[in-house]
Amino acid sequence: MAIEYREWQEGDDLALLEIWGDPETAQARQFRGALAVSSNRTGGSPWRRCIVAEDVIDGVGIPVAAGVVYEASLHPERLWTYIEVARDHRRSGIAASLLAMLRREAGQAPSGVTRLRAKVEPGTPGAAFAEAVGLSPIQRSRLVVVDPGALKLPVFPVKDYGGRPVSGENAGSEVVMDLATGSVELTDVVGRYYTSIHSWDPPGVLSVGQVQKLFLDELTGAHGAIVLRARPESAFGAGVAPGKKGRIRAFAVSYAAPATPDPSQGGQAVPEAPTDVFIGHEPALDADDAAEAVRDILALIAYQHPVMLELDDSMTALRAAVEPLLESGKARLAGAETLVVAD
Repeated sequence: MAIEYREWQEGDDLALLEIWGDPETAQARQFRGALAVSSNRTGGSPWRRCIVAEDVIDGVGIPVAAGVVYEASLHPERLWTYIEVARDHRRSGIAASLLAMLRREAGQAPSGVTRLRAKVEPGTPGAAFAEAVGLSPIQRSRLVVVDPGALKLPVFPVKDYGGRPVSGENAGSEVVMDLATGSVELTDVVGRYYTSIHSWDPPGVLSVGQVQKLFLDELTGAHGAIVLRARPESAFGAGVAPGKKGRIRAFAVSYAAPATPDPSQGGQAVPEAPTDVFIGHEPALDADDAAEAVRDILALIAYQHPVMLELDDSMTALRAAVEPLLESGKARLAGAETLVVAD
């Protein structure tokens, strides 16, 4: 076996797909799209270096592996890297050689950043390789489906501005509200929450526009949001005038359309797929208040319909609500875990 290395060329993706076959992991499915022609940060493209390994047989090179390293504008303190080798060419040093070459290329990154990060699935050859070359886990992420009614509905204070009891449809209306995904108030708390749960890989300063583009724009699929507010007097003091709103304690942004009836089933609704949601809280809340707010809003959105959410180990308030549900069987993992490994 004679292995030669060169830069990525147009058409390599199709040649490698024939050799590799279907992605073995969710990480492979995600990062194969990053394999592309090298870029010098021109025309708005990020800096990228991509190298292909060819097995030369009778003078003809057949692509069998590839690796890429590239800058990330969202989390700029490390470079993303990905390497994939055909099954029948593994354990032959190709991945190690590609990584060494990519590290040399990383030394030329315009940002001056040289530390690397990657995503792997525990128990896979990729995870074993990452450990062997000194990349250590810095975060674990799980996709979790929460079943309908897994949490008991919260009971909110039901008093009006004068302290008089409120019943019926107005109960809790001061604290649970729909909010437009374009809301500046929502954008602010979403951005600060995202930053607070990524101290392990800081995103830098996020502008309002960036937060909108990443989480709340129509192109992300965001189509609705509800917020859980504090009582108005918490922000404005006792005797607050009607119409004032308390501060946001927690939020939930949904990204998937609800299920519709299937005509082939006699008009009956088929079992619906879980709605993808992003749940967070005001970062300034103390741990107990944050855990309560997140649990309450999760109970509300998952009362009648299943929801799917991404659970990172850094999301301590969400973990406090979800992990007991996993233990009791009222929530389940949707696929394998993902580890972010890094220098």
